[in-house]
Amino acid sequence: MRILIWHVHGSWTTAFVQGPHTYVVPVIPDRGPDGLGRARTFDWPDNVIELPPERLPDADIDVVILQRPHEYALAEQWLGRRPPMVYLEHNAPDGDVPATRHPVADLPGVPLVHVTHFNRLMWDAGSAETTVIEHGIIDPGPLWTGEMPHAAVVVNEPKRRGRTTGTDLLPAFADAAPLDVFGMRTEGLADHLGLAAGRCRSHELAQHDLHSAMARRRVYVHPIRWTSLGLSLLEAMHLGMPVVALATTEVTEAVPTGAGVVSNRIDLLTDAVRNFVADPLHARLVGEGARTAALARYGLSRFLDDWERLLKEVTR
Repeated sequence: MRILIWHVHGSWTTAFVQGPHTYVVPVIPDRGPDGLGRARTFDWPDNVIELPPERLPDADIDVVILQRPHEYALAEQWLGRRPPMVYLEHNAPDGDVPATRHPVADLPGVPLVHVTHFNRLMWDAGSAETTVIEHGIIDPGPLWTGEMPHAAVVVNEPKRRGRTTGTDLLPAFADAAPLDVFGMRTEGLADHLGLAAGRCRSHELAQHDLHSAMARRRVYVHPIRWTSLGLSLLEAMHLGMPVVALATTEVTEAVPTGAGVVSNRIDLLTDAVRNFVADPLHARLVGEGARTAALARYGLSRFLDDWERLLKEVTR
């Protein structure tokens, strides 16, 4: 198939484009949000091609993956027709969560795909056809060494996103172990939180460098209050890292017993960080459990198979 998909979520798309199809991503001169083109910080295969809007009508698109409400009209405008469409929702709802209505509820004939069962439960999709295709991760391998008695955190824009990403919780975790915070716009985070530089260091790395850097830290901390399901958590588990995470959204499904410590009690979570830092053997054993669980549930082949079945169904 030839699939039109906007470059919106680089990490998720990196897994999606490992399939057998041709993936067409729009590109515009300024590479703005509606035309980023191919990723520059992720490794995408050659079957991902970028095309400007004026060439899309002749691109023989079989199916469109929508990820933002305005893409519905944009696809019709740029293609000059309406091929089969699927709406992929990456996020948990915001606002009045129990009553938040999803935009696809007003788009007849467009199936809605959620990435977690929690999201499907929380969004009001009306009578729209909904399904869940859980994340798939390209296995980085069991890279964990834990040689540094630090905790790794991965979050983008922690200063701006604040309580949503649990930024206010980082001082408590920094008291349990030095933090290495990876992600976009993390510079100046220690000053923002009033922490000594040695207790909270910021890093912005490309994807291929991120995994090896994470794996050198003893434990992965996931302080996110409200998100869909952070791919960094699943990547940490694939690396063989023990994880310490808030018991929010889909985390309790993703991190089973033996893969880490999941709780909404900050004292239990910070104690877990201290224990993993103090006991590398314990950290290794729990990390091995995390990797086993992640491979079983969030493996790439299962993810691609699920999408293959859906794409065949909507284009049949």
